[in-house]
Amino acid sequence: MLVVSSVIGVGIFLTPGAIAEALPHPGMFLLAWLVGGLLSLTGALANAELGAMFPHAGGDYVYLREAWHPAAGFAIGWLSFFVIYAGTIATLAVGFADGIGDAAAMDASARTAIAVAITLGASLVNYRGVRLGAFVNNVTAVAKIAALAALALIGPLLGGGEFANLRPLLARAGDVSLASFGLALSPVLFSYLGWNASVFVASEVRDAERNIPRSLFLGLAICMAIYLLLNVAYLHALPIDVLRGDSRAGESAARVFFGDTGAAITSVLILVSVVSCLNATILVGPRIVYAMALDGLFPPAVSAVHRRFQTPHVAIVVQALTATALIVLLRRFPSVLDYTTFAIVLATIADTAALYALRRRRPQQARPYRAWGYPVVPGMYLLANVAIAVTMLQARPLECLVALAVAATAAPAYLVLTHRRSAT
Repeated sequence: MLVVSSVIGVGIFLTPGAIAEALPHPGMFLLAWLVGGLLSLTGALANAELGAMFPHAGGDYVYLREAWHPAAGFAIGWLSFFVIYAGTIATLAVGFADGIGDAAAMDASARTAIAVAITLGASLVNYRGVRLGAFVNNVTAVAKIAALAALALIGPLLGGGEFANLRPLLARAGDVSLASFGLALSPVLFSYLGWNASVFVASEVRDAERNIPRSLFLGLAICMAIYLLLNVAYLHALPIDVLRGDSRAGESAARVFFGDTGAAITSVLILVSVVSCLNATILVGPRIVYAMALDGLFPPAVSAVHRRFQTPHVAIVVQALTATALIVLLRRFPSVLDYTTFAIVLATIADTAALYALRRRRPQQARPYRAWGYPVVPGMYLLANVAIAVTMLQARPLECLVALAVAATAAPAYLVLTHRRSAT
C-alpha cells in the first residue's frame, strides 16, 4: 500500500492531456503508459536486489555508498531528498491547490497558501507518529484503488463514449517521432514515481529481504493495471483530439460517463488521491537525510528521533521547509514536474549502475533476491533512461539545468560536512 499510495497521485488525472499532446495517436498514447510501467518494473528488478541486500533506511544513498564511495552516496541522497522528494511534494501540493483554486476561483497567492498549508499539515501527521502516517496511507490507498477501479470499469458500461475512439490503435503509429515519444515519457514516469518507496524504509519493514521485492512487484503491478484501465476509459470517453491538452482528463471523462455529478465526485477523488500520495511521499523522504545524518554526512540534529513519537522529526521539518521553498519558486505544475522527473531519471541511472558495480566488487555477498534478466534487462533500462535524459535536456533545458544545479551543490556540502566530521 505504501508503493500504491506513493505512485498513484495527481499524475493520472492531470497528465494524460499533456501526453496526448505529444502523442496524438491512441495506440502510442497507451503504449507510452505501458512502456513507462515496464521501465519502472525493470528498475524495480534492480532495486529489489539492492533492497534485499541492504535492508536499511536511505535507499539509493546506501546503494551508491556501498558500491563506490560515501561521496557518491551523498550526491544521490542529496539529489533524491532536495529534488525528487521535495519536488514531488511541491508538485502534489500545487496540484491539490489548483484543484481547490479552480473550484473556488482563487488567485495565485491563495493557491500558493493552500499548497503550503497541505504540505505542512501532512508533515505534521507524519511528525506525530509512523503508525498514524501508515494508517492514513492504508485507508486512503484502499479507498483510492476501489474508486479508480469503479471509474475505469463501470464508466464505459453506462454508455457514455465509444470504443471507436481507440482507433487507430496500430495504424499510422510510425507518424509519431521517437523524440515525441521520449518527451511524453516525462509525465508518464512522473506518474509512476514512488514505485521504489519501500526500499527507503527497509529498516522498518518486517522480513525485509523477502518483503521488499514483493512490495515493489505487487505494488507496481496494481498501479500498471489501474493506469492502463483508466487510460482506456479516458480514450473511450474522449477522442484523442479532445483529450489533447486537457489538464483535467479525469474530470472530463467522468463527466461523459456520469454527468456533472460524476465530475464533481471525481474532483473530490483527485484531492483524496493527492493527499494520499503526499502523505506517503512525506513519510518516505525524511529517511534519506536521516540515514545520511547517522553517517555524519548531514547535520547531526537531523538524525534525532522524537522521544514521544519515535519519528525522525527534524528530518521531516527540513523536508517540509524545502518543499515549501519549491512551491514558492516553481509555481507552474509542468515546471515542477520536469524538474523532478529529470532528477528521477538521473537517480535511477545511478542506482542501476550500482547494481553492476556491486555484482563485480562483491560477488560473494548474500543476495536474497537476484535481479531477473541481469545483465541484459538492467542494461536496457540504463540505455532507455539515458535517452530520456538527453531528450529532456533538449526539450526542457531550464528545468533540467535547475535540477543539475541543485545536484551540483552536493559537492561543496559534502566537503563542508566531512571537514566538520573529521574535526570532531
